[in-house]
Amino acid sequence: MANTDSLENMDGLEVTACERCPELCESRSRIVNGVGPDDAAVLFLGEAPGAQEDEEGEPFVGRSGDVLTEELRNVGLDRETVRITNCVRCRPPDNRNPRKEELANCREYLEREIDLVDPEVIVTLGKVPAEHLLDRSVAVTKETGNVEEVRIAGEPRRVMLCLHPAATLYDRSQREPFEETLAEAASLAGVRGDGGESGQSRLGDF
Repeated sequence: MANTDSLENMDGLEVTACERCPELCESRSRIVNGVGPDDAAVLFLGEAPGAQEDEEGEPFVGRSGDVLTEELRNVGLDRETVRITNCVRCRPPDNRNPRKEELANCREYLEREIDLVDPEVIVTLGKVPAEHLLDRSVAVTKETGNVEEVRIAGEPRRVMLCLHPAATLYDRSQREPFEETLAEAASLAGVRGDGGESGQSRLGDF
């Protein structure tokens, strides 16, 4: 569970104020919180907001967001039925990867969000969020679709590794494994395209 100091900066699932990372505070125009239901069965986790996310105040917009929305639809899910958030909620300058200390500074907010949403499965989109949650080196292309159990905020969580949507823009051959991973995530979480339940979750199989 996140400590009480971090919770003072949160209103429910939203971080309302934070000055922990001076460089990110200078780079951001706003804090970009997660979007989607507060009880979503599937939570998608990216690394950090980019320029367009910072401008619009929502994670995964722009070309990568379009890919994610399209592929969710292809596997029978609606974007509004899943939770989408980032490891770090403020845009790094020049869209660089967030640094270890920045990931650490934002970890309590992420753990609190995961704790409150209580998803059936967390899908990491790309290398940075996968390595952040698994605390090891990850070869995303080879490991996409793999599921591991990780303790987050003291609770066991199912984490599914997935390619970043942008990877499919640079290499069209990655579309199929990306879509297959999203379909498996929906199946693991026991959700249908209408946001309802499709029977017993298969998480116990792992």
